[in-house]
Amino acid sequence: MAKEKLNIRPTPDALLEKINKESKGKLTVFWGAAAGVGKTYTMLEAAHIRMAEGVNISIGWIETHGRAETEKLVDGLSRVIPAAIGY
Repeated sequence: MAKEKLNIRPTPDALLEKINKESKGKLTVFWGAAAGVGKTYTMLEAAHIRMAEGVNISIGWIETHGRAETEKLVDGLSRVIPAAIGY
């Protein structure tokens, strides 16, 4: 007599219930068509506000265009180091 495998996969309803109980992430997009309108500056300001609220913030690639005010806002935020990819 062969042993039957136990079905330990959760049901779809159980998975949905688990997802609903977990906190979900949030994506904010700063959209603008022209350079110099304040997208990066506003994004960095928002990052500092969210960090003060206890949200874990990391920034990736950031282009400050040499603007001192924008560069100052980068201070204090953790950064994801870009990968160097050779081609």
